[in-house]
Amino acid sequence: MSQPPNPSAPSLPGCWWHPNRPTGLSCARCGRPACPDCLREAPVGFQCTDCVQTGAHQQKQQQRQYRDAGMGSRTIAGARPSNSPVVTATLIAVNVVVFLITVVQAKSLFNNQVAPVEQAGVLWPSAALGGGELWRIFTSGFLHYGPIHIAANMFSLWMMGRALEQVFGKVRYLALYFVSMLGASTAVLLFQDINGATAGASGAIFGLLGSYAVIVLKLRLNPSALLVNLAINAYVTFAIPGISIWAHAGGLITGALVTAAMLYAPARNLVRWQAIGTVIVAVALAGVIGWRATQLPTVSCGFHQSQGQAYYGCGTSRSS
Repeated sequence: MSQPPNPSAPSLPGCWWHPNRPTGLSCARCGRPACPDCLREAPVGFQCTDCVQTGAHQQKQQQRQYRDAGMGSRTIAGARPSNSPVVTATLIAVNVVVFLITVVQAKSLFNNQVAPVEQAGVLWPSAALGGGELWRIFTSGFLHYGPIHIAANMFSLWMMGRALEQVFGKVRYLALYFVSMLGASTAVLLFQDINGATAGASGAIFGLLGSYAVIVLKLRLNPSALLVNLAINAYVTFAIPGISIWAHAGGLITGALVTAAMLYAPARNLVRWQAIGTVIVAVALAGVIGWRATQLPTVSCGFHQSQGQAYYGCGTSRSS
């Protein structure tokens, strides 16, 4: 009895990249036949080398779009990580430029407090509240008495500011800095002699120190460096004459409050809640300043000449 002939086995397709190599394998993504040398393991099955390269390129594009949209890795404050302390460097540059202007005006490196810019910008409670010169609340934070004063403050600003700018990002860091400055000025206006003058960035810098303390508590970091920093600054504050204790205390407390509002804000709508918390602190300080202004007599301020030198003074206003 004769048997039917065996059907011939189907021929295998050749590899897309090596046509002379028959293969029963194919790319899980594009479906093209591929030999084992042209396949790579992928999250799902095996893909050809072309699809692996295309997928990697698309992934990089998606990651770039993701970062550009403001998403991706975040710090504990919700900011995108950055290694460029632009804001801190700019603040230092502004302080140095203002100091040089006062030196040129006063024609003295160590006696620059007689410069018109210095006299018109230092925090003098009587002039700021009684004379309505509210700009002194912030301009005083960019004025310094002599080279040692500004050198010490700018060194501290650089050491703490560049690290905190990475944590908070540019906008949050600026808010922390200026609200701390507002808190320092508020304490001076409340508790210091109304005829005394205060200047320097140390109030805002102490706000950064208060912020650092909250971060250490939040992350449960080793507090040794913080305690040493607090001890040194406490000694400088109380041991050296002419240092504004109230400015330092006000800045320290305000910086801690603003940082707490940012770090402990609800994760949902984080930016919104951080802004609300920061605004609440700023508005409360402004309210205290407004109340304090009602306690001081109205004065009229301006420059007058004495022995060839311009001096800024205030006198009680008289009704006509």
